Amino acid sequence: MIENVALVLEGGGMRGLYTAGVLDVLLEEDMMFPYCVGVSAGACNMVSYLSRQHGRNRHVNIDFIDDRRYLSWRNWLRHGSIFGMDMLFDIIPNRLVPFDHAAFSAYRGKAIVGTTDCVSGRPVFFEEQDMSGPDGFRHLQASSSLPLLARPVETDGHVLMDGGVSAPIPVEKAMEDGFGKVVVILTQPKGYRKKPISGAGVLQLVYGRRYRGLVDAMKRRHLVYNEELDVLDRLEAEGKACVLRPTDRLDVDRLERNSHKLEQLYRLGVSDAHCRIDELKRFVRERPQ
Repeated sequence: MIENVALVLEGGGMRGLYTAGVLDVLLEEDMMFPYCVGVSAGACNMVSYLSRQHGRNRHVNIDFIDDRRYLSWRNWLRHGSIFGMDMLFDIIPNRLVPFDHAAFSAYRGKAIVGTTDCVSGRPVFFEEQDMSGPDGFRHLQASSSLPLLARPVETDGHVLMDGGVSAPIPVEKAMEDGFGKVVVILTQPKGYRKKPISGAGVLQLVYGRRYRGLVDAMKRRHLVYNEELDVLDRLEAEGKACVLRPTDRLDVDRLERNSHKLEQLYRLGVSDAHCRIDELKRFVRERPQ
């Protein structure tokens, strides 16, 4: 296992197919990190990487895309979530594409899932050691619950939603936990900057009475995200971060359902990782300057 380097994964919904491609190359190279932190789609991709199930993320996110139980407005109308939470966190991992709980439990590092507390608007992180049992994927579900497109998840004394709201690129979490070097996988190309959210009035109407913290966090999300990009730029310049991000601006939305586009994005992740694998191996071996 790699020593003293953390792996950080941002979310991005279906843009996470890029991350899936990169992680499959890391598995091929037997590059396993002692600490992994992810939010939203990044967290979901992370656990299949840690269970060493090469190709599982691609299979789950592309081969079921036309199944309305996976992603559809029908889900939202019937169950309050555009992603079928039963499909994602029960039917698929327990029946259709079984998650390897034993392999995940054998991982000796730390797997951290980031969520957002709806009351405070602050990030809440959970260390995942055992994904089995009826609530094994509860934190992943919370981290993947997008505001307005899913229902909040109540667990561990919190009301939780999308981890990408409060800590979209959780680099500082990794550094607070003692890691001076990070490998970061982003799902947006170089030069991307997040813009202020539209529809703040709708957020206020839906969540303002009970979850003011969530509303405030959503309003500030673009500032937090762009500040985290600035931190990454500084860390890269200092030799403390290696950042992989799409080298091509593919038109893929976070709710993308075009399987051809998703396959292209996955292949881009594979290609970019192969092109930079030697650089990545040097980075994880070198001490920070």
